[in-house]
Amino acid sequence: MTLVPLETALERLLEDARPLSASESVALHEAYGRVLAEPVAALRTQPPFDASAMDGYAVRGADAGVAGNRLSVIGEVAAGGTFPGTVGAGECVRIFTGAPLPAGADTVVIQEDVTVVSPGMVELREPTRAGRNVRGAGLDFVEGDLLIDKGQLLGPSSLSLAASANHPRLCVVKRPLVAIIATGDELRAPGSTLGPGQIISSNAYGVAALARAAGAEVLDLGIAPDSRDAIAALVKKAVAAGADVIVTLGGASVGDHDLVHEVLTGEGMTLDFWKIAMRPGKPLMFGRMGDIRCIGLPGNPVASLVCSQLFLKPLLARLGGRPFRQDMRTARLGARMPANDRRQDYVRARIDELDGELVATPFDLQDSSMLRVLAASGGLIVRAPFAPASDAGEACQVLMLG
Repeated sequence: MTLVPLETALERLLEDARPLSASESVALHEAYGRVLAEPVAALRTQPPFDASAMDGYAVRGADAGVAGNRLSVIGEVAAGGTFPGTVGAGECVRIFTGAPLPAGADTVVIQEDVTVVSPGMVELREPTRAGRNVRGAGLDFVEGDLLIDKGQLLGPSSLSLAASANHPRLCVVKRPLVAIIATGDELRAPGSTLGPGQIISSNAYGVAALARAAGAEVLDLGIAPDSRDAIAALVKKAVAAGADVIVTLGGASVGDHDLVHEVLTGEGMTLDFWKIAMRPGKPLMFGRMGDIRCIGLPGNPVASLVCSQLFLKPLLARLGGRPFRQDMRTARLGARMPANDRRQDYVRARIDELDGELVATPFDLQDSSMLRVLAASGGLIVRAPFAPASDAGEACQVLMLG
């Protein structure tokens, strides 16, 4: 089978991916990082009254403009309270930040500009312009105002805004559900005692973390042995659970025990592409089972995680209505690199900053089974197919990790 160029594979994977139509109502404290499915309009006016912006004295503007004026203090009002009377000429009310402005007053003189002459009497040390230090009703928003557009990713300020507008819940886009199925007779869960020929199953944990980082929910269906019936049973569970994406780990190559393609096809998957011109990650598989997208990731741990970064994350972001772009940066090579072959290469590299520039130094060992090297990598040097040899100090493109 001809190797599919990476850009072509990504285009085909994303070409008809749209935000999921389903939505759900969630409490505000659960809405952080979710995508808004319906616009948010103000249910109230904020502030709902003319309010003091400072601690000081509420006065008429006509009495505030002359230093030396003496005013009678006729009461006090704090946030949460009201003053029952009206401020007249030569009068003021002691007021605190957030309190409603008393009737008759339109200005607040800050307490630093006032001298207390005697109990019940103050003198203005500095003139204050009429209307100063007052937050007018509706300064922030008025009931009915559109505050947050549909499709916005909800962050701290937008959640506080929705709360201020009196929304206890928000309607958000449903998170894509990703079902993960690891395959292989040799795999055992972390913490297991290993027998001959067995290894620990590690890929699902990193893939699940990348999926959650893209806004998805994850259903880990565990490990299926190299059995058509066992793999098919977990695929059926994924379908029954309403998975939007089924991710298989391993078993998608061409060996006698690589059964994933056969099983998925038997369950109704139409293959779109298989085998990508990239390193690591050549045996990536993609197909559709109705509305469910199926991604067969390589079994090698590094290849599995690199493919998840390049293919799974943008797909999940698109399905969840979230913005996404790979963090690509320009750096200088920290070591010479040989010419590349026909596959796009993602080279694990240490990333340092020197004199304001990023320096990407490739690790000597690049085997796709070596998670320790990937964990130590700050980024992946991207080498185009047939890229010529490059010397240390030359510019390169780096896909940043983490």
